[in-house]
Amino acid sequence: MKTLLLKIENKIATLSLHNPEKANAMTPEFWIEMKNVMQEISENPTIRVVILVGEGKHFSSGIDLTMFAQIQQMMTSKDEQGRVRERLRKWILGLQDAFTAIEKCSKPVIAAVHGACIGGAIDMITACDMRFCTEDAVFCVKEIDLGIVADVGTLQRLPKIVSEGIAKEWAYTGKNIDAKEAKEFHLVNQYYANQTEMMLKVEELATTIAKKSPLSIRGTKEVINYTRNHSTEDSLNYVATWNAAMLFSQDAMEAAMAKMQKREPIFLD
Repeated sequence: MKTLLLKIENKIATLSLHNPEKANAMTPEFWIEMKNVMQEISENPTIRVVILVGEGKHFSSGIDLTMFAQIQQMMTSKDEQGRVRERLRKWILGLQDAFTAIEKCSKPVIAAVHGACIGGAIDMITACDMRFCTEDAVFCVKEIDLGIVADVGTLQRLPKIVSEGIAKEWAYTGKNIDAKEAKEFHLVNQYYANQTEMMLKVEELATTIAKKSPLSIRGTKEVINYTRNHSTEDSLNYVATWNAAMLFSQDAMEAAMAKMQKREPIFLD
């Protein structure tokens, strides 16, 4: 991959945004690579947790400006305008797929943010299961200052994380959100003094999750994500059906035996 680096150790995958010279801006290659790697991670039984980080001084400055040149080229095409706009819609849906792949990944994805997290980077982290940051982190829904509507996930996911009113305030103003405000409104679980401390805590969390039943973790993520978009009644019915199929697994037996024998359980991938 040109824009991402993947390291797998102790069942934890660390996925690094790898374009530090441009503050990890999201180039055309990034969108394809992110979708593909998240799908591969989802299917890789040796991976149980993912940590998403940025190389260099910043987490990510969002969409690379060269992407707008692509849009301009598309819009100035001499083709029939209905077909031009159909292609543009398909192109946007393709970008959305990159971050939907994070959300649909069967493994928990933890975003560890330092420095700037701007525009498209907000779209990306809202698709993650959890978010942590450093004290110097700055978040910004920047699209309003570019005269466009955020279209790869922020407006759909952010209101379900921080509340609709706060999401609208951030999206309408393009204001900078510091770590304290991000924590206050639940965009991040916690913030830390520096990147070293943050990564230590995030890796500890990932290690704890990696020791749990992978089958149960996958099921828990599936059910929580389903519940977010469905009624309580539908969600209760869904989890009843899920557990009717999954409840009496080898993992459940191993957890019970380990507790009786006063040892750490050992689960299959």
